[in-house]
Amino acid sequence: MTTRQSAEAIEDEAADWLARIDRHGRTPELQAELEHWLAGDTRRRGALLQAEAAWNLLVGDFPVLEREDGGAPAPIASGMFSRRRLIVSGGAAALAASVAGGVLLIGRGEDYDTAIGEIRRVPLADGSVATINSDSRLSVALEAERRIVRLNEGEAWFQVAHDKARPFIAEAGRIRVRAVGTAFAVRRREDGKGSVGGAEILVTEGVVEAWADGAEGQAIRLTAGQRAFVADNAAVTGRADAPAEVTRALAWRAGQIDLAGESLAHALAEFNRYNGVKLVLTDRALANEPLYGVFRVDDPQGFADALHRGFDVPVKVEGNEIRIGG
Repeated sequence: MTTRQSAEAIEDEAADWLARIDRHGRTPELQAELEHWLAGDTRRRGALLQAEAAWNLLVGDFPVLEREDGGAPAPIASGMFSRRRLIVSGGAAALAASVAGGVLLIGRGEDYDTAIGEIRRVPLADGSVATINSDSRLSVALEAERRIVRLNEGEAWFQVAHDKARPFIAEAGRIRVRAVGTAFAVRRREDGKGSVGGAEILVTEGVVEAWADGAEGQAIRLTAGQRAFVADNAAVTGRADAPAEVTRALAWRAGQIDLAGESLAHALAEFNRYNGVKLVLTDRALANEPLYGVFRVDDPQGFADALHRGFDVPVKVEGNEIRIGG
């Protein structure tokens, strides 16, 4: 019988991974070994994210799992190694203690705004991580009995540090999402499904409960790989057990848009979330055309060129617009 690895051992291994990446850089061999380690236990990715978050609070940005623009993370400069090695050498427990003792107040009452095209990864003081999508507004309040993040606009993905005594609650308008230690995304939609505002919820790890304020009795539970839209009027639509869809919908964390049959109209709306140069469809007959492929969020011209090649439609640039269909 295989002995289940303790959480403490996983945390120590996560800290060791930070030290190895700092020492050797992100070589293909080391990256492959890291991915193999992550695949061995679902808890490891969360432990690595939490260790990275604590490290970021102390010494600055250290991209381990991904870079927000989708590019390959650069190796850490060797001159920074000694300072970071000292921090990590005591393992994750010492790292967490340093954060708790030295920078606990960072993240309390903080507001985070992202510009169009900006994807921002923010470590929170409790060890959680918020990855905030383009054109979004988020406020954080870490209280004694609960942790509250308010998504005032846009979308964010949360890797929640486990703290059973302080539930983690995300608010998006009237929608509430509660978790203890898990990972999930919330996207606020003012027009929602039909004409009702609400929030789309996607769970990548663990379990969450979601409801509309004032309708706690109608709360739903979502587990990893599930998604749902909860409207401000408490109606639940679009609920599905669809791990592949959840993964594709969150491709923005790596700076990508992943299309697998979505309409052209949907694709254009997604690209326009990230770019000042807007894609405009002038031939409405193409609006429902299904599309397939993975594209960079910051390359609307490349997407338009792919449409030109694939559908033989004219593409014309006029000022801050790329007009598709002539």
